[in-house]
Amino acid sequence: MKKNLLEASIRSIKDFPKPGVLFRDVTTLIKNKPAFKEAVDQLAKIYKGKKIDKVAGVEARGFIFGAALAYKIGAGFVPVRKKGKLPCKTVSATYALEYGTDTLEIHSDAIKPSEKVLIIDDLLATGGTVSATIELIEKLKGKIIGIGFVIELVDFKGREKFKKYPVHSLVKFRGE
Repeated sequence: MKKNLLEASIRSIKDFPKPGVLFRDVTTLIKNKPAFKEAVDQLAKIYKGKKIDKVAGVEARGFIFGAALAYKIGAGFVPVRKKGKLPCKTVSATYALEYGTDTLEIHSDAIKPSEKVLIIDDLLATGGTVSATIELIEKLKGKIIGIGFVIELVDFKGREKFKKYPVHSLVKFRGE
């Protein structure tokens, strides 16, 4: 099977960050001008005409795709950051990691009630960070209209956490 431009632009690194893990590196797609443009264009095609008010991009690589997409579809951009990185009043959500927890925050005035919000991140595995992002947007009474990813690691079944929302991913990796 021939790989498409996006899939071919994603580097796979064995045993990173630890033995047994096959890491999918999206930075090689980002530096490839045609592939980066194609990824943003494909996401824009999916969400065009949905009257999205804000795109929420999850730290860090979700910022790259989310901000470019927000610009392309004429929406505002909201950065979802790790705890302690935003200068004004925030709301926070804590989520489980393999060992311990982490916390995400957004400014408390980032999303107005009933605004249509699209969540964008680079990669879906277990869905923990996006679950926390959903919690943040719901605390501010935003209306989540979809969740988009560049890469989906299907075997982790993260998509199953988001049955309530339309989920799109551009490249799906199975096994390996």
